[in-house]
Amino acid sequence: MTPLVLIPGMMCDARLWGDLPARLARRMVIHAPCTEGETMAELAGLILAGAPPRFALAGLSMGGIVAMEILRQAPERVERLALLDTNPFAESETIRARRQPQIDRALSGELGNVMRDEMKPHYLAPGPRNAAVLDLCLEMALGLGPKIFARQSRALRDRPDQTETLSRFAGPALVLMGRHDRLCPLPRHEAMHRLMPQSRLVIIEDAGHLPTLEQPEPTFDALQTWLEAG
Repeated sequence: MTPLVLIPGMMCDARLWGDLPARLARRMVIHAPCTEGETMAELAGLILAGAPPRFALAGLSMGGIVAMEILRQAPERVERLALLDTNPFAESETIRARRQPQIDRALSGELGNVMRDEMKPHYLAPGPRNAAVLDLCLEMALGLGPKIFARQSRALRDRPDQTETLSRFAGPALVLMGRHDRLCPLPRHEAMHRLMPQSRLVIIEDAGHLPTLEQPEPTFDALQTWLEAG
């Protein structure tokens, strides 16, 4: 059975995937945090260095962006690909302009405020799970710390466009998003689906940017279907 490599989003750890690994008890699951490299190329290279020769690959948000770079570097090693609430394009100038002020605030001791005020409120769909999910997001971020925030922010800021990478991939693919994702809205996922016409596009209702935490049941069902696809 092909191992599964899971890459979490920015300032998240393995808890982003909830009990998905437990549900896949017969499959080797490898958590691949993107915390050490300074660029997307370095982050992908470090994950590839520790990954099995061939694997299924799933990434959410920044994890999806790193997954696309892994696919660019070593397409022969990726058996199947799942991209969740992510973005295949290079950073927009508007978002690039925000990165350095956020980095400066985080490094000066305001990481909690940056996560709380500027980022996490835009992540989720309205609903009763919000408070608990946001608390977990903040806990994960503070556990990783401001230096990792700075490294990840710079890697995102300077990332390349990966549309050509996706257009060359012919394996089983899943493109999944929460209906209320404002960070990575529907047109970006439709674009990825067009680039990989063999992919399945799944929209999770009542979820925003983090469907693995907001609506785990339908999200994990979609991932299971993807893993079993021929």
